Amino acid sequence: VGPGDPSLLTIAAVDAIKKAKVIVFPISDDNKKSFSAEIVKKYTKLKKNIPIIFPMARKDFDPDEIWSNAVEKIVKYIQNGESVVLLCLGDTSIFASSSNILRIIKQNYPEITTKTIPGISSVSAAAALNDFDLVKKGETLIIKECPSSESELTSLIRESKGNKTVLVILKVGKRWNLVRDILKKEDIINKSLIALSVGMSDQIIQYATQYKKDFMPYFSLILIRFN
Repeated sequence: VGPGDPSLLTIAAVDAIKKAKVIVFPISDDNKKSFSAEIVKKYTKLKKNIPIIFPMARKDFDPDEIWSNAVEKIVKYIQNGESVVLLCLGDTSIFASSSNILRIIKQNYPEITTKTIPGISSVSAAAALNDFDLVKKGETLIIKECPSSESELTSLIRESKGNKTVLVILKVGKRWNLVRDILKKEDIINKSLIALSVGMSDQIIQYATQYKKDFMPYFSLILIRFN
């Protein structure tokens, strides 16, 4: 369903949602709203809306159990003759938790027909909002989750520096102070574009030197062109 802005929904996504009887969407716990459900809420008011807790990176959940329970819930609706849409924030092929559910359905219920609909990723949206070319002829694009150690992030940056590389670091969030220090040490903070909450009401797109806060939200990424 794209990164957050409802206008970035694809026609294919809207068509699938309109045709489905049941809308399944992820939440991080029982008391929180779903970002993906908010994006499409104008199309889902008269449908069965089913929240499912996704484990994300939380240690108090058993991921395999969560995925299996989600699959059982989804399959029951399908076996009852109801079509189901599982909402995925961003794009369905970039760090998508929903791929775990799809994998189990394919393994355990091969008779069920599934279709994956691509969406606009936060990476593509952030680049477009700043006229940033993600990759040009002869360049390499690297997309990585933010490393948690100074040595790993430093190595990643130094390896990328020597080549025609554009580096995208996702899920910066709580590691921002570490990341900022390394960007300064490696003298690339002026080349680093940060994008926070892309497509949402509190969106921020600016260069790292302009960002003065000591924290970042969960939905955060950095784009770096070295050459």
